[in-house]
Amino acid sequence: MKTRIIGFFLLFEAAFMLITSLVALYYFYRCGDGDVLALTVSTIITSISGFILISAGRSSGKHNSQEISNFEVKDSFFIVTITWFLFALFGMLPFLLNGTVSNVADAFFEAMSGFTTTGSTVLNNIDEQPHGILFWRSIMQWLGGLGIIVLFLAVMPALNRSSNKVMMFSAEMSGIGVKKLHPKMMMTARKLLGIYVILTILCAFMYWLGPMNAFDAICHALTTLSSGGFSTHQASISYYNSPYIEYVASFFMFSSGINFSLYYLLLTGEGKLFRENEELRWYIGAVILMTTIIIALFYLAPKLDTVLTNVDSYPEGFENRFRTSLFHVTSIITSTCFQATNFDYDLWGGLFLIPTFIMMASGACAGSTSGGIKIIREVITIKSINNIFRRLLHPNAMFSVKVSNEVIDDDKTRRVINFLIIFLLLYIMGVLLFIISGSNLEESMFNCISALGNSGPGIGSTGPSLSFSELSVMGKWTMSILMLVGRLEIYTVLVTFLAIFRGRKY
Repeated sequence: MKTRIIGFFLLFEAAFMLITSLVALYYFYRCGDGDVLALTVSTIITSISGFILISAGRSSGKHNSQEISNFEVKDSFFIVTITWFLFALFGMLPFLLNGTVSNVADAFFEAMSGFTTTGSTVLNNIDEQPHGILFWRSIMQWLGGLGIIVLFLAVMPALNRSSNKVMMFSAEMSGIGVKKLHPKMMMTARKLLGIYVILTILCAFMYWLGPMNAFDAICHALTTLSSGGFSTHQASISYYNSPYIEYVASFFMFSSGINFSLYYLLLTGEGKLFRENEELRWYIGAVILMTTIIIALFYLAPKLDTVLTNVDSYPEGFENRFRTSLFHVTSIITSTCFQATNFDYDLWGGLFLIPTFIMMASGACAGSTSGGIKIIREVITIKSINNIFRRLLHPNAMFSVKVSNEVIDDDKTRRVINFLIIFLLLYIMGVLLFIISGSNLEESMFNCISALGNSGPGIGSTGPSLSFSELSVMGKWTMSILMLVGRLEIYTVLVTFLAIFRGRKY
């Protein structure tokens, strides 16, 4: 059964490759783009592989009902992990066959960065790429944004038991608040997809009203709502030099950082739960606070950071600084990481790197398209630490962690703490691997949090205005693995690999 499900997922990917091939065909007749063959062949290879896996699953010898009854949580973890890996593996084919990149490491890096919505790129000539390749980069991020599994469940019920759908849904979208959404999983997935599509269309329309053409508007909308950050231009959003575009991008990047289950609650008439959601309030507060800090630093940094400050790179005037600060905060905290006019935190000075690093690690709300640790985990951790000090002052008192008037049990609190510990350990290991691969300490620290937090840019040779093309092969493979681990929020990938290494059969 697992083989069949994975085969269906590959057909799902092939369907979007086919759509991209049609886009490439349109631009072939319109302006002579030469990527039709690469995308068509990629579609055929992916489709054939999907059919082979489906056929192999049907001839496995086990009766379907027996397989369904034996379906366990670990099977969901395995399917989700392998699906993301295979999506990147087959997703890299258009880049290789078209000659966009010259080696597997670069192609896999670009595809994994796309599907995990990290937004890091090895391309230095994005403006020269044909429309089909550019559209495929955007589609990859849009598919990865809400989640491949969620999108698949919305359009094609591959499992026959609702509990199986729940397990797969939970394995990928661990922070989405699935407890409230479980009863009608297919309907839930479709509503989430509907919200995702509507916001994407609205974003594309707002972009199109500005200086973007229709193609650029669609591509940027796909990567904005997915908090991906891929652009059709090397200069990203700064290409347009438009305050209007930057404000629109800031608004929709902020929207992509909100838990999509809250949008679902609004549609079902439970707006009170939306307004009372504590994580959302913390998220709004974090955006306001960080925007204020960045604005303040533009005025204070020249006096406080005389060595590392490049005043010439600062935006001029309050409105410009406010817009740049808002864009910077919404872009970084949601892990979108578009580049706007006057946006290069690597040039601004050392003081700007501290809040930037914090936001890259933090992320936005759970159940959103953003990466990072997620604010809900940080809230639970802060409240748990606060209770420790309260117990020291009042040893006989009983304290509990409450979020949105809901008591968080000790088991969930422990899982959150364990997640943070594992995240830190993986981060340290990643930094060491980057150092071994040839990066300096500062770049290693930012590259690692960029990959593990699915943020996108680094600093130095991989800064926000540069690509990762100069990163070593080892560094690229390290980042690719960390992207996957970060996108699936660690547990899903680690459980899969631990089981494999321990010799447990899937």
